[in-house]
Order: sequence, then structure tokens, then C-alpha cells
Amino acid sequence: MDRVRYTMVNLRTVLDFKLSSLLCLVLLECVVAQTQTESPTKFSDRVALLSLRSSLGLRSKDWPIKGDPCTVWKGIRCNNNGSVVGINVSGFKRTRTGKQNPKFAVDPLLNLTQLVSFNASRVSLLGPIPDWFGIRLRTLQVLDLSSCSVTGLIPASLGNLTRLMALNLSGNRLTGSVPISLGQLTDLSELDLSRNSLTGLLPLLFGSLQNLSHLDVSSNYLTGSIPPEVGMLSKLVYLNFSNNSFSNSIPPQLGNLTNLVELDLSFNALSGSMPEDLRRMRNLQKMVFSGNLLSGNLPANLFDADSRLHILALRINAFTGHIPETYWSLPELRVLDLSRNNFTGMLPNSSLDPNLAADTELDISQNAFYGGLTPVLRRFKTMDLSQNYFEGRVPDYVLNTNASLSGNCLRVEKAQKMLSECASFYTARGLVFDDFGSPNSTESPAEKSSSGLSRRTVVILCAVAGGVGLILIFLVLPILVAICIRKRGGPTQRGNGVGPSPAAEDAPQPRAGGGRALDLSSLGNAYTYDQLVQATEDFKEANLIKRGHSGDFFHGFLENRIPIVVKRIDLRESKHEGYISELEFFSKTAGWHQRLVPLLGYCLENESQKFLVYKHMRNRDLTSSLYRKSDDHDDGLQSLDWITRLKIALGTAEGLSYLHHECSPPLVHRDVQASSILLDDKFEVRLGSLSEACAQGDAQPSGISRFLRLPQSSDPGSSGTGSGSVAATATCSNDVYCFGKVLMELVTGKLGISSPENDAHTREFLEETLPYISMNEKELVNKILDPSLMVDDDLLEEVWAMAIIAKSCLNPKPSRRPLMRHIQKALENPLRVVREDHSGSSRLRANSSRGSWTPAIFGSWRQSSSDATTAVQSSRGEGGTTSFGGGLKKSGSQGSGPNDNSSSRRRHSNEIFPEPSYIEDV
Repeated sequence: MDRVRYTMVNLRTVLDFKLSSLLCLVLLECVVAQTQTESPTKFSDRVALLSLRSSLGLRSKDWPIKGDPCTVWKGIRCNNNGSVVGINVSGFKRTRTGKQNPKFAVDPLLNLTQLVSFNASRVSLLGPIPDWFGIRLRTLQVLDLSSCSVTGLIPASLGNLTRLMALNLSGNRLTGSVPISLGQLTDLSELDLSRNSLTGLLPLLFGSLQNLSHLDVSSNYLTGSIPPEVGMLSKLVYLNFSNNSFSNSIPPQLGNLTNLVELDLSFNALSGSMPEDLRRMRNLQKMVFSGNLLSGNLPANLFDADSRLHILALRINAFTGHIPETYWSLPELRVLDLSRNNFTGMLPNSSLDPNLAADTELDISQNAFYGGLTPVLRRFKTMDLSQNYFEGRVPDYVLNTNASLSGNCLRVEKAQKMLSECASFYTARGLVFDDFGSPNSTESPAEKSSSGLSRRTVVILCAVAGGVGLILIFLVLPILVAICIRKRGGPTQRGNGVGPSPAAEDAPQPRAGGGRALDLSSLGNAYTYDQLVQATEDFKEANLIKRGHSGDFFHGFLENRIPIVVKRIDLRESKHEGYISELEFFSKTAGWHQRLVPLLGYCLENESQKFLVYKHMRNRDLTSSLYRKSDDHDDGLQSLDWITRLKIALGTAEGLSYLHHECSPPLVHRDVQASSILLDDKFEVRLGSLSEACAQGDAQPSGISRFLRLPQSSDPGSSGTGSGSVAATATCSNDVYCFGKVLMELVTGKLGISSPENDAHTREFLEETLPYISMNEKELVNKILDPSLMVDDDLLEEVWAMAIIAKSCLNPKPSRRPLMRHIQKALENPLRVVREDHSGSSRLRANSSRGSWTPAIFGSWRQSSSDATTAVQSSRGEGGTTSFGGGLKKSGSQGSGPNDNSSSRRRHSNEIFPEPSYIEDV
């Protein structure tokens, strides 16, 4: 028993010791883990990061001010000593202060002496890259400033960052040449300078960058030859020199790039033939040489059966001759695009290996291929064979695919070439044409389809149409005559000047362009339909911006990555031919004022659809920019500040003033509303929706109204057919009225006031709002001010002034609205509107004699807000109009209804909107 007891005591002692040891180990690991987790940030680095946080305006959610940067802050990486070695703020959301003051404020990086990587991609850092980047940040290995809105030159001092492995400055506004000092970055593996405005030659020292695997200088303005030294970059995998102005021939040294996977030299000015040395690039998967001046025959042995090529694009060059059969049998090929060259010959007459890559795309359109369609096409699922000279029947394996066959000489198919063109092509080459399957045929399928109706059928149809026409004439003509007489008050009124004279009735109505052919040479580029289809990705729904009354607007990119907006006018759905008026408008305004949306070109080759191409406006229009979804989800919607709103108002006034006062004859916009005010990346105004613009007084009534002589609307706010109303006459005062509604939107923040679809709502809103605009009480404006605006006392005076200007534009009498040039002057000096004394009539006369703009805006403004209420009531519903204030009757009287001729109400209106003696009707 003693032995057993002794053994038990020893066992308990051993277990206690082991448990104690295990507990100590656990506690020690916890202490070590806690020490490693906390690793406090070095004090000097913490100070630098706090300063950087303040300058960038980063949110507390990402960089909490009380947290330790090395352990809590997102995107911060530290070493064991607490020194910051990595900063990544890419994609971070900034505070409102940070967004309002974007600038290159990264000076705190000077104190981060151990920094290895800095990534600020997609964070707006306006301004140039400081020279000290290449002097003080010698430890940098990764520098990513892509899409940061950086401007200026690339500092030559960046060549001192000899440890740099990745340099990405793409998507900025950098100018000047590529510094030769970058050739000193011998450890560099990635260099991306694409999508900038760099000019000049590439430095010859690129040959020293032996570790480079990714080189992209696309979408710049680089010139000269491609340096042959690029062929020395043996580790290069990706090479993109596209969308520049490189010239001369392709250097054969590029064939030394045996590891290259992707090569893009498209859209330059390269000439000559393709060097056979390129066949040494065994790993190449994508080759794009489109849009150059390359010519000659394709080398037969450029690619063999072992080639890994996936994409081969050689379109829009001047290649000639036959396509070697090896090109058709590339085993990994997915895209073969040889379109818009001068290739000729027949397709290979053999079937290919069924194990070749499927779902392949082929585009050999706009060449000179001829002969029949052969089994070589079996491997392609999408084909564009259009605009060649293929003949014969279309095989089933082509019919069962997505194939474009127009513009050939094929049997049965629609939209083929004419017989004479096909026959002459084959005859010139000593070949026999099959005459569309009929040896004695004299017509192509296109010609046959147009003459397919028999003579008997045509006669029957004509007889039926004639009979129906006679019946309609005998039934409808008496009714139309009766309506005509009733509308004119009887035939005796013709001699009293009511209605046009017979000569005027018979005179032809003027049409857009006056029947003259437009000179399209001054209206930008003539784009092809294929270009616009490619730019908008076949007008897919995701690229649709909006459906306007004059056409559908699509966003897209040209082949040089320039963003554009394409308006598609479908004449099959509507006979609206406003595009003619718009082209005529741009031809009249040949100077293309800076306040008009830039017209880049047009495409009129399609019979049923017409296209106009505009420069893309980054901030779209006022409707979508006045309130935008904030990047900070806590803030909800973010509205434009007052300075930007005043800038937009002034820019719009400048554009309309140009149309009204600098064009001869004056041009009327006729569609002034928030959606027509386009805004570029700096919120500069560009007036759009120009399809309704016309010379003052040129608007014509509809054909039925013209025939029946029905009375026309005289709505003072009518902006033309685009706004949903038909104006008897287009006048500049209509634009002024609509501009007043836009100003009210900027003051109150209530969108939709200027939209013609909301006339009833607009009238009700203005009736409630205008009484709060008084020359005598500034504080009343606070009751209608946009609650999202933060304005001090000085800015509130500017808001007050704009409201006064808006009210003068909304005068019910067109003759008493100010001229647009006076409105522009008032918006340039808004404080003068409210800080000068305009109550005395003597001062009004003095200003009038000097031609000042002040009496045109507000006159004496002697009445209080109660008078304004009376004026609003007096102008309600006049003439059956739908816009606030009613219309100007032909007799010039004004009232609230047809039986209201109250002189007291007219007096109130005149006192609030006095008509300066020197202002004439617009």
C-alpha cells in the first residue's frame, strides 16, 4: 500500500508539473501574440500618416484617427520595427472635404523613409508629380498613380528610383516626352504610360530594361519609329504601342521577343510589309496590326501548325494578294480579322481538322475575295463575308451560322451587287461568272426583287388605289371646306386681312435647308455604320443613355478610345428629320461656339437610320448632375454647390446669347431645359438638343393646321416642337422664358420645372414660389432656397439676385422679358442686381440712356411680395396656355381669362415687371 501511495503521489506531482508548464507556454504565446499584434507604429511615421489622412480627406471608417495605423488602418503595411513600408489607398472613398479640394497633397510621404509601395490608383490627385518623388523615396519598388488626374511632365528624377519594379502612370493628363532617365530603372518589370498626352520619340535606352515584362505606351501622341532596341527585351510578355503616330516599318527585331504573348501596334502610321522574322514569336496569342498603312502579301510561313495564336487582326491596311492557307489552320485561333484590305483570291477548297478550336470569329469583309464558299468556313461560328465577290449558292454550314453575306454576287441572297459589277469583276480576271445561277440572266437578285411584281398586279393595285382616292375626295372635301369656312368666320373676312391671301395659300412652305444640299465637308468626320456599331457594341441596351424626342442616345468609344455619344434617328419609327435641321444649324454656326456641344461627325449612309456623333460630356446633363449619388453612403445624395450652379447658369446664358445676338439671323434654341444643358468634366456648359433650333420666326405650323388654318398656340414658354408644343413663331423670348425656369431649378433645387412634360406642375410650383422673390426682402428667398445648399450671407445675395433674374425672365409678356445679353451681364455681376438702388425713375432713365442691363432685368421693382402674389394671380391661365403666366394675346391685352380686362391687375403686373422704354420686342 505504501508503494502504491508513493507511486500515486509521484504521478500527481508529475501531472501538476506538466500542467503548470503547459499553462506557462499558453500564457507566453498569448503575450507574444499580443506584442506582435500591437506592434506600435513608429512615431514619426504615425505623424506623417495623420497628415496624409488630413490632406487626402480619408474617412474615419478606413483610417480611424484613434487607431494605430500598423494594426488598424486599411491599406497600411509595416515592418517589424513599426516603419510604414506600404500604402494602398486605391478605391478609398473620401470625405466631402477631400472631394471638394482634390490636389496632389502627398508631401507627408517625405518622412516615410522606408516606403516600398504607394498605390493611389483612381484617387483624384490634381497637379504634377513632385520632383522629390525620385529623390526622397529611394526605397520605392511599386508606384501606381493610374487614373489620378495627374498633369504636367513625368519628372526625370524618377530615374533615380533604381529599386522600382512597377511604374503605372496610365490614364492621366501627362504631357511632354518620355524621360530618357527611365532607362536607368533596370529592375523594372512593368511600365504603363498609356492613355496620356505624351509626345515625341521613345528613348533609345529602353533596351537596357532587361527585366521588363509589361510595356504599354498606347493612346498617346508618340511619333517616329518603333525603337529596334525593344527587341532586346527578352522577358517581354505584353507589348502595346497602339493609338499613337508611329511611322516607318515594323522593326524585324521584334521577332526576338520569343516570350511575347500579346502584341498590339494598331492605329499608327506604320508602313511596309510584315517582317517574316515575326514567325519566331512562338508564344504569341494576340497580334493586332489594324489601322496602319501596311501593304504587300502576307508571308506564307509566318505561322505554322504549332502556332498558339488566338487573335489575329490585320484590318484597315492595304494588304494585297492571297491569304496563305496556314493562316486558316492555326489550331488555337479564336478571332481572324483581315477586313478592309485588298486581299483577293479564292478560299481554300478543303476541309480543316475537326479538332481545331471552335466558336471562332472571321471577318474578311470589304476585300476582293471571289469564287464559291468552301468547307474551310466550317470552323467559324460568326462570319462577316460582306462586300466581296463570292458567287454561287450559300452552303448549309454557312446558313446555320451568324453570317453577314451582303454585297457579294451570291445566288438567292438579298442585298447583293448588281449584275454588271459582278460580271465586269470576273471578266477583268479572265474568270467566268455564273450569272446568279441563270446563264441568260440580266438581273441580280436585288434587281429582280425590285421588279418582282407583275404588270397585271401593278395595274390592279393602281385601280384600287385610284377608286379609294376618289371616294375619299368626294366624302372628305365638303367637310374640310365647311370646317375651313367656320374657322375663318366666313368667306367675307378674307378681304379684311383675316387669313392669308390666295397667293400665300398656294405658296410652297419652306423646308429645312430650303431644299439646298448641305455642305457636309465642314461638319466633322463621315463615319461608317460599322464604326458606330463597333463603338456602341451594336447599340446594346447597356450603352443607352436616354431616349430623346429626336432620337436615342448611346455611349461608346471610337477605336482610339475616344468617348463619344451617338444619336440614332430611326426613320422607320418616325418621319422626324430633325437631323437635317441640326446639320444645317451646325453649318450656319461654322465657328462652333465653345458653349455648343461639339459635333464630331455623322453617318448618313443608312436609308432607314441616321446617326450624329457628339463629344461625350463626362457629367452628362444638369438633370443628372444637380443631384448625384454620393460616394460616401452616409451622405446619400450630393448636390452641386452654389459656385458651380452659378457657373452653369452663366455658361447657359453665354450659349443662348451667342445664338440670339451673334448669329445672323438670330437663332432660337426652342428646347431650353435642364436635360439640354450638357456638362463636361469641369462642369462647363455645352448646349445640346439642337435638332429644334431654327432662325427666329421660322417655325412652321403642321401640315394639317396649315391646310385648315387652325389657330396656333402662343404659349410664352413654348420651346418648339421638342417641348411638346407647336409654336406659331419661334422667338428668342421663348428661350428666355424657358431659361427662367432653369434658373428656378438652380435656386430651388426642384428638378422638372423646365421640362415641358410637367407644365401643370410647373405652373402650380411657380404660383407658390414667385411671391417669395421680392426686391425689398432678401430673407424671403430662404423659404424657396434648396435646403442642400450651404451659403453664407454674400452667397445668399447671389442666390437672391439669380431669383430676381429668373422672375424677370418669367414675365408673362414676351416684350417685357430681358434680352439674353442683358441676362448674361447680370449673371456676371449678380451682386449689382441687389446692391444698387434702382427705385428712382430718374436712375432708370439714366441707365436706359447708357444702355445698361439693369433696367432690363428688374426696372423699378417698387412692390412688395403681396404685389407679386397679385401679379401671379392676374397672369393665371391666359389664352388657354399651360405654362405659368399665360400667353400674350394678339391684341396685347393681359388678364386671367377671356372676360377679364381688369386694369388693376394689369397695373400690378406692370409695376413688378416694368418695361424699360428702350427695350423692343425680341
